[in-house]
Formats: sequence, C-alpha cells, structure tokens
Amino acid sequence: SLVIALLMPLLGSIADVQGMKIKFFLGFFGTGVVTCCAMALPLTWLPFLVVYILATIGLNGSLTFYDSMLIDTTPNERMDKVSSHGYGWGYIGSTVPFIVCIALIFGGPALPFGWTTTGCTRASFIITAVWWVAFTIPLISSYRQEHYRATRDQLGTAVRGTFRELGGTFRKIVRNKPLWMFMLAFFFYIDAVNTVISMSTSYGAELGIDSTQLVVALLVTQFVAFPCAILYGRMAGRFGCKAMIVAAVVAYMCIVFFAAFFLVSAAQFWILAILVGMFQGGIQALSRSYYGKIIPKDHANEYYGFYDIFGKTASILGTFLVATTTSITGNASLGVLSIAILLVLALIFLLLQKDPTQA
Repeated sequence: SLVIALLMPLLGSIADVQGMKIKFFLGFFGTGVVTCCAMALPLTWLPFLVVYILATIGLNGSLTFYDSMLIDTTPNERMDKVSSHGYGWGYIGSTVPFIVCIALIFGGPALPFGWTTTGCTRASFIITAVWWVAFTIPLISSYRQEHYRATRDQLGTAVRGTFRELGGTFRKIVRNKPLWMFMLAFFFYIDAVNTVISMSTSYGAELGIDSTQLVVALLVTQFVAFPCAILYGRMAGRFGCKAMIVAAVVAYMCIVFFAAFFLVSAAQFWILAILVGMFQGGIQALSRSYYGKIIPKDHANEYYGFYDIFGKTASILGTFLVATTTSITGNASLGVLSIAILLVLALIFLLLQKDPTQA
C-alpha cells in the first residue's frame, strides 16, 4: 500500500495522457492476476511473501486507475449513483468466490477425492484469479478514456514533464481551499473507518468469538453493505453527496461510542458488524464520487493518485491513537474512543469546507 501511495501521483500524471489509463490499468491488473495464481505454487515463506506483495501492488494499483475511470463513464449528476452501485455490487459479488473458497478449504478434505487442506487453499488462489479476470473483461472491452491530455512525448521528456506536472498539481491543490479541506477530512475519517474495520476481528476474538463466526460476521457486513451502499447513492441524489458523507461520519462516531462502552458480548458484536456494513460502502462510494466532481477531469489520474496517498496510508493514525491511549490510561474503552478524535477533525473540515458542487 505504501509503494502504491508513493507511485500513484507520478504514474497517474503519465496515465492522464490519451490512451494511457487503460494501459496502466492492464499492467497492474495483469501483475495482480499472475501473482495471485503464483501464490498457488508450493513456495517457501520468503518467495510467497514477495509474490504476495506484488499481488497487493497489482490490486491496489489497478484500483487507483479503476477509481479514476468513474469520471469517464458518467456525468457529474449520475456519479454518486454509479459509484454507489459499483461499491454495492462489488461487496455482494466478492462474497461469491469468498464463500466458494471457504467451503472448499473447510469442506474439501472431507470429500472422497483425496483433497488436502493445503491443496484446497492453493486452488482458492486460482479461483480468485479466474473470478478477477472474468469480471474485468467487460470493463476492458467497453471502457473509453473521455478525459485526457493529448500530449505524447518521448519517455525521458514525458518523465521530466511529469515531475513538473506533479509540482504544478500540488500547488493547485494548495490554492484550492475546498479541495484540500476535503482531502484532509477524507484522510481523517477514512483512517477512522479503516481502523474500526481492522480492529473488529481482534475485538471479536477477545469476546470469545471463534474464527468461523468471525468469517460469518465479515459476510454479514458484506451483505448489509450491498443494499446500503446503493441506498446511499439514492439518498445523495436527494440530500446531496456531501451531506450524506457528513451523516456517515456522525454515524461512525456513534459506532465508535458503541464499540467503546457497550461492546461486551457476542450479540453486541453482531450489532457492530451490521452497523459497520450500513455505512461502510456508502462513505467509500460517495467519497470517490464527490472527489471526482471537484477535480479537473483531464488530470483525474494524477489527482486520484494524491487521493490514494490518503486512502492507502489510512488506519495508521487510528491504530496509533488506540494503542497509545490504551497504554497510557490502561483502559481499552478509552483507547477505542480515541478514534472519535479523527472523526471530529474530519467533521470540522467538512463543515468548514465550501461545497464547490453547490456553487
């Protein structure tokens, strides 16, 4: 994630040139698919770790270019709906290979075919790669880059020009107060959101929930996120995209408060999973679409590269706050509650920001 966060503004600037976005997407997509298949090989821990890192780079890199494709596929007035449907169907679609792979790993060895748990686990990587390819083909065959810079230079000239573009873009962001205020708000609230997600499993384990139930809880979150993300897109059309983002930030404050003071049993953990699912997809989808509306369309990849720096490094502050507060106070509840600091900061920036989409 850190590698992608550092590379994306640079690569994004190059990809803003006509016809380059799909090429960069295919490069990262291909890297991800090939290395995902490679994880099915009988590797020792070090080669497997290298392959895993490459697969993660391929996935995260392709997603950055995928996010920036939003501005090419739909006008501003439909962007919230399209982004929300993308996240919603992505949540429900991802459960299919996940369920198949989990069933194969846990149930495969019991079948009379001589399958082992290790063999079934390796096969799961192949299933995942095939699913990835199958549902990327429609995008590859239909996507057209509508917004771009027409300049095409030699590689050396292009790279030098890219660094100049990056400097210019950074200065433009600094001068664009509504944009940088949203980016700061996004950094704080997405860090809090990702911290809640990443800490949920450890919290569940402390409550005595076994690994099987944690997997089911993850599926519940995905299933709940599907309709709620789509509903969020519709509500954004009625109440405004920024207003719904603010509502989600407030909702996450309530979730953090619930987790800090009321999460003491397995039943309450299931409530937490449902609450997270209700707002997780919505805040992610509308953040992507809102950002797409307020950036220059012909520099979308470059701007989404900066957006990715905030998204890919998220949960660092939240994890640090939780660990530090818990260590100082000796109170885990106060540690969890400290996540609310990030949400309060995000809310302040959102409320102070002048919404350029309403101008």
